[in-house]
Amino acid sequence: MKDVREALFVGRNSEGKLVHRPLSPHLQVYKPQMSSATSIFHRITGCALGAGTLLLTAWLVCAAAGDATFSVIQALLASWFGLLILIGFTAALFYHTFNGLRHLAWDAGRGFDLPVMHRTGWAVIFLTVAATVIFWVIGFLVW
Repeated sequence: MKDVREALFVGRNSEGKLVHRPLSPHLQVYKPQMSSATSIFHRITGCALGAGTLLLTAWLVCAAAGDATFSVIQALLASWFGLLILIGFTAALFYHTFNGLRHLAWDAGRGFDLPVMHRTGWAVIFLTVAATVIFWVIGFLVW
């Protein structure tokens, strides 16, 4: 009996002739690269920033609603879980900013060489960690 998956390999080219198409690589066989990893993280941090903005909006609405509602959200954000969310939001903000600057350089046509792309990718990660740690150390010292 012929494998039924063979039918998935058949397609037509631009001239209408039948051709044998390969399947796309799966995550199990695809080796992650710096460019794909930073692109995926950029999308994830963009979504996280959207959720964090909703949290900031809720905080502002509670502040405007009165002391009782503000104390509830303030207690949530001051807990260990709330601080974890805020630190993650800050890291997402720094990562998205630094990687956005990297994308601006790409828009200008710079940084497409593979060694440069790897260096700037690692620089984005290093700057994100450094900026997040510095921000929160200063924040805890002032708090």
